[in-house]
Amino acid sequence: MFANAPKSVRQTGGLLTLVGMSAVAAVLVAASVTPAMAVTGLAANSTLGIFNDLPDYLQIDELAQKTSIYAKANDGKDVLLASFYAQDREEVDLKDISRYVVDAAVATEDPRFYQHGGVDLIGTARAMLSNFVGGSVQGGSSITQQYVKNVLVQKAEGLSDPEARKVAYAAATATSAERKLKEMKLAIGLEQNYTKEQILSGYLNIASFGGRVYGIQSAAKYYFGVNAKDLTLAQAASLIATVNNPNNLRIDQEENLENNKTRRDYVLSRMLAEGKITQKEHDAAVATKLEPKITPSSTGCQTAGNAAYFCDYVTWIIRNDPAFGRTEDDRWNAFQRGGWKIMTSLNLNVQAAAADGEATWVPTTYDGLDIGSAAVSVEVGTGRVLAMVQNKNYSNDPEVTQTDPSYTSVNYSTDYLYGGSSGFQVGSTYKIFALAEWLKAGHGLGEMVDGRAEIDGAKRKWAMSSFTNSCEGVGGPDWSTVNDGGNAGGIIDALTATTNSINTAYIAMSQKLDLCEIRKTAESLLVHRADGNTLTSGPASTLGTNEISPLTMAVAVAGIANQGKVCSPVAIDKITDAKGKEILPPKTVCTQAVTPQVANTVAYAMGTVISNGTATASNPQDGIPVVGKTGTTDSAVHTWMVGASTKVATAVWVGNVVGFSSLYNYNFNGVAGNKVRHQIWREIMTQANAIFGGDAFPGADPTMMGGGRSALIPETRGLSYDQAKQLLEASGLSVQNGGAIDSELAVGKVVRTDPATGTQVNGAALVTIYTSNGTLVAGPPSQVGMTEADALAALSKWNTRVIYVDPPQDCKEDTPAGGGTPTPTPTVICTPGPNPDQGKVIKQKPSGGFVKPTATVTLTVQN
Repeated sequence: MFANAPKSVRQTGGLLTLVGMSAVAAVLVAASVTPAMAVTGLAANSTLGIFNDLPDYLQIDELAQKTSIYAKANDGKDVLLASFYAQDREEVDLKDISRYVVDAAVATEDPRFYQHGGVDLIGTARAMLSNFVGGSVQGGSSITQQYVKNVLVQKAEGLSDPEARKVAYAAATATSAERKLKEMKLAIGLEQNYTKEQILSGYLNIASFGGRVYGIQSAAKYYFGVNAKDLTLAQAASLIATVNNPNNLRIDQEENLENNKTRRDYVLSRMLAEGKITQKEHDAAVATKLEPKITPSSTGCQTAGNAAYFCDYVTWIIRNDPAFGRTEDDRWNAFQRGGWKIMTSLNLNVQAAAADGEATWVPTTYDGLDIGSAAVSVEVGTGRVLAMVQNKNYSNDPEVTQTDPSYTSVNYSTDYLYGGSSGFQVGSTYKIFALAEWLKAGHGLGEMVDGRAEIDGAKRKWAMSSFTNSCEGVGGPDWSTVNDGGNAGGIIDALTATTNSINTAYIAMSQKLDLCEIRKTAESLLVHRADGNTLTSGPASTLGTNEISPLTMAVAVAGIANQGKVCSPVAIDKITDAKGKEILPPKTVCTQAVTPQVANTVAYAMGTVISNGTATASNPQDGIPVVGKTGTTDSAVHTWMVGASTKVATAVWVGNVVGFSSLYNYNFNGVAGNKVRHQIWREIMTQANAIFGGDAFPGADPTMMGGGRSALIPETRGLSYDQAKQLLEASGLSVQNGGAIDSELAVGKVVRTDPATGTQVNGAALVTIYTSNGTLVAGPPSQVGMTEADALAALSKWNTRVIYVDPPQDCKEDTPAGGGTPTPTPTVICTPGPNPDQGKVIKQKPSGGFVKPTATVTLTVQN
């Protein structure tokens, strides 16, 4: 028999020990007479007050069992993703345990189990004597006592507070008469409330079999790959042998095999002695070679395959939700020990398409680039997370993640508090929220905005004072931005600005809005920073400078696709505990973030992005209507594609995990690094559309399609350029400098505009301002009617030239007399007529007005 390794025994020498041992002896005497007298008979003994004061009822809590996370397959079957446990245990009824196990346990651990009332006189007396005189700790506790001790240990280990757990565990395992006495009292009480079969079943389910393997069913599966009911005699004996000293006799460690076989054969000999097996069975079992078939139980999300990060997200939901416990430790403890069955929202087909897309288009590592990618799909109208993948392999082992860059425990799809990163800049996908606020503020898709990247040949700059931000205020130096691909922008409507994702146009739009209200519109669609901080709302935020998780963006787009009603994300459909009782999981909360009219009009604009804008490469072309929006940060450090059908929304991010490398400079599987997002999104949505289908979007609200108000070009002549520009822009008009032209006005003063003053134009129309170069002077006075000499004298300061013309003549026809055939041609006879203007100026050019000083004056004088 293999006894426990010798341990030192505390020698108190005190009265309590002596009284306690006396009480133990009294218990044994009473128990030897009859189990029923083991308690009642002691009450009259005044020396046993210490025993009477001990509790006699032991609350048997639910055993710690492994929790498993599942997804539902298309055929309705549950597919295991991962299991978690503090103790690998699967509780089974006694009828599902091999009789060999039961017989081996009783024959070896407690042969008088069915005769005593919880305390075995002979075994306990031997152990008591050994401990009292300071010898080694001996076996002898009955199965019921062992069960009591294991229950107390389980209670201790189930405490979430580390200090309380330490104290309780020490009390449950202390080598002392006090503990032994307590176990006896509880064992006797237990026997009065439970049947022998219940106690034996509890014992076999609670017992440790080495490491984190607890209970006979898990032990059978782990060590021999079979169920407990199918264990052979030799296998059953080997497992019961392990109970004596689990960590020294466990057979998954080669150095323990010989010791386990020795103990196994002892168990078999006890079974033979107790008449539980025949000599033939004994000899055959002893001759059986000990051949474990180690079958580890899956544990942790690393066993969930391509769903590992989704699995990780589920565990963080448990950690963070107060519905599962007061503190995070309480929740995690309940999760690992509760034997829960968690059914998730994961759609295995959409998940597979997403995983394949990531694996095909984005490598786990790339030389010189810390490449990352993530994709999330959410069901529109329910918030159910259908897919969650990324390009990295999952591991929460620091030794792995610190040495192999293809592994990470960070979930790129989620917020920091849910095991994620601090998020990634979302680029122009954020324009969705600016557009929604644009429409809420009364503007239309047809309204013109000044989206020019350059003005008057120089890079455009915006004065910070031209923006309104009721959240944070405005200030700082002038600010500028550029368009992707060097697009020059122009005077365009809001729809075109969205279709082609024109940054400069959206900044012009945000000038007409309160930047704080853009932020609030985003927040109403559940948009928030992944690091937990408040969204920034400066002008650049319109272009997507906030770091946000893909899950958050998918949820927001799902809200747009759901006619403005956004639903918080959920990943758990149902939870049941080990007894089949349902535990309520977090439910989605749906709120009307923006009106259906606004949402539908935003979706209409997003539809043009897919059909003929920056996201045409994402279009599945499968007949299911989809809408979307691209996002590209400066130098394509981060790239995004977000969009939805009326049934499923998907967000895809590809970018730098750390660093600022431009994806323009990389190719993955033959596709430019800044374009692979389209490949992934298209493949995911093709599968999602095949499963969920999709309807036509409602279309834009007609009242939001307009071009905004018109404007009347005001009078600006004589103003300075800046004054005229300010006046025109205050009318909502766009301005460009037409340069200087000849004018009598002072240099720099406005001469005219094009279109001209008083013209009715659409808002944001481009007006060209022309200013004076100051070169014109008052023209020469008229000399018409003056003599040539007087005129030349009067114009002596001017360059002049004289043109002479003959005076008019009187002319008439002279037809010959006599007629004839044909009629004779008449002769024209001219004679000098009156010439009153002879020698005078009859015409002058220029005359009056304003001309250049060097102008030549031409006089026409009549001969």
